[in-house]
Amino acid sequence: MLRRTFKAFQYHDFRLLWFGACTSSIGTWMQEVAQNWLVLEMTNSARLLGLDAFLGDIPIFLFSLVGGVFADRMDRRKLLMISQIIQLASALTLAALIATHTVKIWHILISSFVVGTAQSFGGPAYSALVPSLVEKEDLPNAIALNSIQFNLARVIGPVLGGLAFRYVGAAWCFGLNALSFVAVIVSLLSLRINFKPPRTADSILTGMKQGFGFIRRQGAMEMLIVIAFGMTALAIPMITFLPVFAKNIFRGNELTYTLLLVASGLGSITGALTVAALGNVPNKGRIALSMLIALGAGITGFASSTSVVMSCILLFISGGVMMCAFAMIASLVQLITPNDMRGRVMSVYNVAFRGGMPFGSVTTGWLVPIFTAPSVLSINGLVLVSLGAYFLFVQRKVAEL
Repeated sequence: MLRRTFKAFQYHDFRLLWFGACTSSIGTWMQEVAQNWLVLEMTNSARLLGLDAFLGDIPIFLFSLVGGVFADRMDRRKLLMISQIIQLASALTLAALIATHTVKIWHILISSFVVGTAQSFGGPAYSALVPSLVEKEDLPNAIALNSIQFNLARVIGPVLGGLAFRYVGAAWCFGLNALSFVAVIVSLLSLRINFKPPRTADSILTGMKQGFGFIRRQGAMEMLIVIAFGMTALAIPMITFLPVFAKNIFRGNELTYTLLLVASGLGSITGALTVAALGNVPNKGRIALSMLIALGAGITGFASSTSVVMSCILLFISGGVMMCAFAMIASLVQLITPNDMRGRVMSVYNVAFRGGMPFGSVTTGWLVPIFTAPSVLSINGLVLVSLGAYFLFVQRKVAEL
């Protein structure tokens, strides 16, 4: 069981990239905790908290399609390294501004947009790179393990970030995040990449059209992309607005926020480990949609909870089923897509997957002051249940995969 769960680790290059990415993700979550709490402390505004999340994610929606074409036409490792260096510089700049007490809210907002833009090019390259490091039969396991590194970081990063923010200050969280990008750069330099981009005179627009054409020909692929958008638009605001629940609902502090994040992260690790252990199972579409319905129910339950303990339990469950749904849908997209189209197809998927986040965050941030955070998240959960049920019982293309 243990060997099957961690099977993709037998590939040297995958291990290198995994450990580098995990180190960087820990730093990113340290900054995430500090940045969210800092925005709320500086402004006491749920709308600005939502705007910051919006500005961090909207470049994914705007630029990922172009990033996908670049990921299929140039060295994916080089593209990823450029993305990491930009993010390193941004984190280091904010660390200096905070340390010198000159940081303003607009500095944070601009930095979020810059980092999001770098990720819009690095994301498709990373998604396209992972499948080239393992055999096709081990791809679902690699995707699940990749989810584990991100969610392991969601547990370790917030704990370290919450403690660092409280005892040594926010500047350390940003500075350590900057340092963590070095691990990714070192691992990228050590990879033995077997992908050689094809020579082509086609324009970027033509490349994007080819990607859209491939997606349209695949039938269920369009449905997977719609589900990815709806899933993140409705589910991710629960994570984005945890500071609001910690401060305004539970009357806690940054350590309360950290506790809620850790509960969600532990659930996500459990879900990703479960998917990794299952391997290349049949009926991935049906499993993903069932998990989507369970996720919506979990979000509604969390929004209705007035107990920190019960909220942590519901966040743990929601994190687990969310990761199962994410991993299953990502596996289906990757398995359908050939390597020479992977950058473009994954860029469209990333636009949907990551594009749902800014729209969900800014819409939720606008509605929370009017209807309260529990009411808005309850509705999000119910809509997510309806979305999953529709594709499971009515429009069954995904359920049949």
